[in-house]
Amino acid sequence: MDTLTQPGVVLFEVVEPHIALVTINRPEARNAVNGAVAAGLEAAIERVENDPDLWVAILTGAGPHAFCAGADLKEVSSGRGSTLSTAKGGFGGFVRARRTKLWIAAAQGHALAGGLELLLSCDLAVAAETANFGLPEVKRSLVAGAGGVFRLPRALPKAIALEMIATGDPIPASRAGAFGLVNAVVPASEVMAAALALARRVTVNAPIAVRESLGVARQAYDRTEPELWEISTAASRLVTSTEDFQEGPRAFVEKRPPRWVGR
Repeated sequence: MDTLTQPGVVLFEVVEPHIALVTINRPEARNAVNGAVAAGLEAAIERVENDPDLWVAILTGAGPHAFCAGADLKEVSSGRGSTLSTAKGGFGGFVRARRTKLWIAAAQGHALAGGLELLLSCDLAVAAETANFGLPEVKRSLVAGAGGVFRLPRALPKAIALEMIATGDPIPASRAGAFGLVNAVVPASEVMAAALALARRVTVNAPIAVRESLGVARQAYDRTEPELWEISTAASRLVTSTEDFQEGPRAFVEKRPPRWVGR
């Protein structure tokens, strides 16, 4: 297991072929984001993006109590609030970062405020039965400005999202799962196993096809249908030029699992 930037604050491990595990390692602070976490998460994204053998990343927090409690208010009160964001990634070095690989949030504990915004920035999520999810910013005369106020209404039914935003009250994992905020709700001891199982279901597929498909899907809310047709056509054209495009039909004919090379 490697550490990124400040030793021990963000951990990086290749846990299985093509799967990276990134851990915010501040359990004593409920994995709150400080400057070192922001720098570490930005470095983790760059490492995943630049490694052609890494196809999926899992983001989690250390300890049983919190995925991430959001901004470290001690840092903010000490005048170091600006360090909680990076130029490339925004809050946590993560919420605005350009990512082509798939990220799965593994919430073994609560995801609140900026912690929920980190989870919303991931593509998929697995949560412990005991986890809660919320944007309590309005209780402190703040706005969930790291994407929460617009990503939550995209992830949940409108009325539920607006209730959470306006009241600041959290919802339990059971409701988050019922409304589709997370992909699976499992016992806390099984969160990492469930996240890995989900990651494996992705890595059996052709990595470039996954990447290009995600690239189109992530723009579904922001582009017009004519634009999406153009983007989708370009993605298909790129995939057909790869070695993996030839491997898929060949493996089917030969009745064997495909051997993807990511080229």
